[in-house]
Amino acid sequence: MIDVNRILDALQNDPNARRTAMVGGGGLAAGLAASMLMGGSGRKMLGKAAKYGAVAAIGGLAYHAWQKSRQNAGQSGAAGASARVAPQGSVPAIDADYEAAPANSGFLPAPSDETAQDALARTLLRAMIAAAKADGKIDAAEKERIFARLNTLDLSAEDKAFVFDELAAPLDLNAVIAGATSPEIAAEIYAASLVAIESETPAEKAYLNMLAIRLELDPGLVSEIHKMAGAAAPA
Repeated sequence: MIDVNRILDALQNDPNARRTAMVGGGGLAAGLAASMLMGGSGRKMLGKAAKYGAVAAIGGLAYHAWQKSRQNAGQSGAAGASARVAPQGSVPAIDADYEAAPANSGFLPAPSDETAQDALARTLLRAMIAAAKADGKIDAAEKERIFARLNTLDLSAEDKAFVFDELAAPLDLNAVIAGATSPEIAAEIYAASLVAIESETPAEKAYLNMLAIRLELDPGLVSEIHKMAGAAAPA
């Protein structure tokens, strides 16, 4: 089982990654190793990820955006389209200072369900890595530098193997979409992708737009995800 929190914490606390971001380094080195948790929308995720864990924090972002979009549409406050909703009375107040998604909801598996927890972690990390690659600013030399840096970080062999494989693979939107096994997870995939993007270049905006279309997300939900993340309105 991969440990997303450990992976992101290692990247966040790697001094080389931080230095790359501070001096304005481009490409995947900054986009993945630093900006996922330091730049743009990702900066807001730092405290949430530290408090709740990265997966629960991303789920909370998507969950509250979903609730708000349904509220705006005049619908009921149900958490999702599936039967896996939060128990009545457990829905937190909807505001920008969102909480983690409720456990055992459509946005966060039960803590005892390790298989579902691992599947969601892999899906969201894959989405973040793909989004960080969306601007296309990476060559073979930069990729080798990233691999060398990741190899020095305090990560398990399984965690490193997953990140290496995802970095080495070409950007594959179909693989990202395949993880959307429910409407709730589709919203989480988009939220994870959004917070992984540093500057929202034209290429990144086009990627997010295509991702929303392929995930079949309602435009109102997409707008609320951007608001919750503190990001610019979708293109």
